[in-house]
Amino acid sequence: MTEVKAVRSGRQARQTQRATRGGGMGRPYIIRNIPTYDVLSEENLIKIETTADRILAEVGIEFRDDQTALNHWKTAGAEVDGLLVKFPPGMLREILKSAPSQFTQHARNPANNVEIGGKSVVFSPAYGSPFVMDLDRGRRFGTIEDFRNFIKLAQSSPNFHHSGGTICEPTDVAVNKRHLDMVMAHLTLSDRPFMGSVTSEARAEDSIDMARIAFGADFVDKNCVILGNVNVNSPLVWDGTMTNALRAYARANQAAVIVPFILGGAMGPVTNAGAIAQSLAETMAGCALTQLERKGAPVIFGNFLSSMSLRSGSPTFGTPEPAIGSMVIGQLARRLNLPLRCAGNFTTSKLPDAQAMTEGTMSMLSAIHCGANFILHSAGFLDGLLSMSYEKFMLDADLCGALHSYLDGIKIDDNELALDAFREVGPGNHFFGCAHTMANYQTAFWDSDLADNDPFEKWEAAGAVDAATRANTLWKKRLAEYEAPALDAGIRQGLEEFVAAKKAGIADMWY
Repeated sequence: MTEVKAVRSGRQARQTQRATRGGGMGRPYIIRNIPTYDVLSEENLIKIETTADRILAEVGIEFRDDQTALNHWKTAGAEVDGLLVKFPPGMLREILKSAPSQFTQHARNPANNVEIGGKSVVFSPAYGSPFVMDLDRGRRFGTIEDFRNFIKLAQSSPNFHHSGGTICEPTDVAVNKRHLDMVMAHLTLSDRPFMGSVTSEARAEDSIDMARIAFGADFVDKNCVILGNVNVNSPLVWDGTMTNALRAYARANQAAVIVPFILGGAMGPVTNAGAIAQSLAETMAGCALTQLERKGAPVIFGNFLSSMSLRSGSPTFGTPEPAIGSMVIGQLARRLNLPLRCAGNFTTSKLPDAQAMTEGTMSMLSAIHCGANFILHSAGFLDGLLSMSYEKFMLDADLCGALHSYLDGIKIDDNELALDAFREVGPGNHFFGCAHTMANYQTAFWDSDLADNDPFEKWEAAGAVDAATRANTLWKKRLAEYEAPALDAGIRQGLEEFVAAKKAGIADMWY
């Protein structure tokens, strides 16, 4: 592992201490110490579950371009008519009983293993943007350099627990080969858990094979080391690209993250309850398919509710209806006893501005309060997920740092109750220099990397720099200081040879 430089002072020393102690930031994952926020009664939860069962039994879901999936359903007792599958009430819940309620995703560095499920919370960067942007060069297509930069920024921050997946699309690499470079970057530039490709079954299998090189084939067969994020083609269609990738991950005992992407009014009803029922039906079907492929394979119950502008037809993100809907999704996932991926730091803003932080915070807090275990899109999401922003990434990382403390809740013990401090200070005096303050000040409060807390005059004299500009300075500093984690030379060589052989065997395709 890279050595931490010995000389630290002042604020940097305090931040280093927080990044390496058991509490605060720098933990491999967070253990939730605050309750989830449950908004619906048992009666209303049953109404949603009954509606989902009726959608599954009376309307059904199409499974396109995947005969194996149709065969699985027929064998399991579903009604299969061509591509349409209808499910008897309760069938999917019975199948899902074999899925683990919690599992470990192993990292290349075992100190960074994460628990997914239960009371654990894992922050992972945003995923899937074709564009990137920063204050210097504006909005542009993402490149492999940008992709690697974001992995370095995530690895350099104690506020994240996961390297993520397709943080941005590296559009300067051929479509049929870029997954190799992306997985290579995750495995060499980070030592945290990561996600693989899902854009075809072969690319999913390539991702898993690269994980086998890094971890060992026997280890991978017995342990989860890679996630694959698959999306339903809402409404009520699972296409073969996704189900083949889903089954590839499950077959290898790796975790698929099953996620409907429902824009209310387009891919689902405008009413929240209806969209939630649809989401439950689609997600249960995908999760159950993993168990038919390999019983006991880890799987994550995912969700992506969103609204849209019914005047223009444009998607909207970070709005209140999906946020409160996420609370219900959390309740439904817990009733299925499955790990949850839900919500994230969503915004439709085109800049890292007040709109971005307002929408992002509303959406991110819904993920925190709904009980999400794996929070994808924790940082960088801008422009309705079309753009990955360097500055927004740093601002969101700061929010993730604050959420570590928020999720810790309030500890109650003699030190925290501070009775000795009251005795020492007495009425009418201040606590600034008392023994209790001196013993606790270094770790008492979360310390932002980006907030300016100086008096107005001092801030103005220093150039009146806004938060986005401070974030611009910080991401450049982090990249300049980045040091790659150690990697066994034999593993690196094995990965390089695998990638070279795969690339040499196929012509570039840019479709």
